[in-house]
Amino acid sequence: MTTSPDTSPAVPSTGAPRAGSGRDREIVEAKVIVTCPGRNFVTLKIVTRSGVHGIGDATLNGRELAVASYLRDHVAPNLIGRDAGRIEDLWQFLYRGAYWRRGPVTMSAIAAVDVALWDILGKMAGMPLYRLLGGRSREGALVYGHANGRDIEEASDAVAGFIEQGFLAVRAQCGVPGIKKAYGISNAKGYEPAESALPLETVWNTPRYLDVVPKLFERLRADHGADIELLHDVHHRLTPIEAARLAKSVEPYRLFWLEDATPAEHQAGFELIRQHSVTALAVGEVFNSIWDCKHLIERQLIDYIRTTIVHGGGITHIRRLADFAALHQVRTGFHGATDLSPVTMGAALHFDTWVPNFGIQEYMFHSDETDAVFPHDYVFRDGRLHVGDTPGHGVDIDEALAARYPYAPKQLPIARLEDGAMWDW
Repeated sequence: MTTSPDTSPAVPSTGAPRAGSGRDREIVEAKVIVTCPGRNFVTLKIVTRSGVHGIGDATLNGRELAVASYLRDHVAPNLIGRDAGRIEDLWQFLYRGAYWRRGPVTMSAIAAVDVALWDILGKMAGMPLYRLLGGRSREGALVYGHANGRDIEEASDAVAGFIEQGFLAVRAQCGVPGIKKAYGISNAKGYEPAESALPLETVWNTPRYLDVVPKLFERLRADHGADIELLHDVHHRLTPIEAARLAKSVEPYRLFWLEDATPAEHQAGFELIRQHSVTALAVGEVFNSIWDCKHLIERQLIDYIRTTIVHGGGITHIRRLADFAALHQVRTGFHGATDLSPVTMGAALHFDTWVPNFGIQEYMFHSDETDAVFPHDYVFRDGRLHVGDTPGHGVDIDEALAARYPYAPKQLPIARLEDGAMWDW
């Protein structure tokens, strides 16, 4: 298959400012913006002396204000007066200079700075982010949507709906008999788990789940054929031997991947799954650094790494992780739920457009309110998301509109077994 050449102009005729002196690039403002246009987002806006600004996402679902404080109280004062063009040095400063490294709060804050700086660099160079990274490896990023249903029949109907919209890949979840609130199931227009100020308590039953999932995918293949790519998210609910049983039982239905089959931090557990099944495995949305997945990648225990730009320290660090994964034939499959703002989606899509070992990109629809607060130039077409050629990552924030949506406390649910014991949600 051949691809069309990259014919976009080196410098769009937008009057975009060129990178000038260090004084032009001097950071004069670092503003943290918290807004809730349907769900909470934390955005960092960095402004240079020349007036060029960049934005980065720092959202950490259910713990947003912790990152906002980290940025506002600890990071922002250290940015003022520094050169926005020294992206690598600033990343090292924020990571190594704080002494307390890694973790979701720290790495989300670093990511916000890093993405904002890449955005500024693109604007000053008059180039879209993917060109700064090295240009296109593909014309569009394959994405998957989320289909769910209270039972198998309803889930199959939902998959059909995504196929009608043009999706080439669909994640499918269905209700578990006897379980009132199974993961991934929603009666609303779109699935959004963070729905209450205090965590909703749900109940879990593993044997019933292990019984229904193979039946779901048997039905989906019968209804929709072999061409549609099908995915499933276990959401860390199984022990390694249970996950191995599930992975083997769905082999006849050729899943694109089985996600988070066992708790991600239990890396050795994936060895047992590999011993019993050839179903492709994906994990890593809760990882924050290359060190969290080193064993999994080196031993080729997974096929897709899901670590996000926003929770993984930004483009600077995720680029290292992707290169490391490529050495071991592991591909990217970034988390892309609505707990990440369009800023992260825009940055991720530029990365997806460039990265050689791309696999797939998760894509959940943001609300109309969110899309209005964060205008962007990426579009869905023919089963893929396509980035524009706006200098930078192509996403901005309407601060006046954002101010109309104040922060609203919301937390993710928790799960308990039927005897009341805490389990992994």
